Amino acid sequence: MNIFLVRLAPVVVITWQLLAGAALAQQPTAGALAAAKELVTLKGGNQMFEPVVIGVIEQTKAALLQTNPQLSKDLNDVGTQLRAEYGPRSGELVNEAAKQYASRFSEAELKELVTFFKAPLGQKMLTQEPQVLDATFNFVQQWGPRVAEEVMNRFRAEMKKKGHNL
Repeated sequence: MNIFLVRLAPVVVITWQLLAGAALAQQPTAGALAAAKELVTLKGGNQMFEPVVIGVIEQTKAALLQTNPQLSKDLNDVGTQLRAEYGPRSGELVNEAAKQYASRFSEAELKELVTFFKAPLGQKMLTQEPQVLDATFNFVQQWGPRVAEEVMNRFRAEMKKKGHNL
């Protein structure tokens, strides 16, 4: 599996979680939005969302390269140009994440979270969480196929009881 996709997967999951349920969200205040943006920034939102923009550019470039391999140099040049042009757009994702937090937490709660993440324990959480997520994701990659095989064996066994050989 492409290592970029492996690293991008947690970002996609977190982004999906942030964007899910917008219909249930409350209207955030300006203060809540400011605190939420600070929270997202403290949690590394800028670094977390930057690969999403780069990934879109690289995936598009790869698709175009498959249809026109002779354009490799020009596609690389345009890709570099587009990274510079679209890089700041990751700020849109930071702003959206802030809106999602602000619609689910009060301004006071957000300020409390900001205070927590600025404190030593919060800082430890911020440095350790990516390692925890990477280790967990690596475990899931090994665990998933094992469980899938067990499930397939159970399906076969149960279907055999019903007279079906799979």
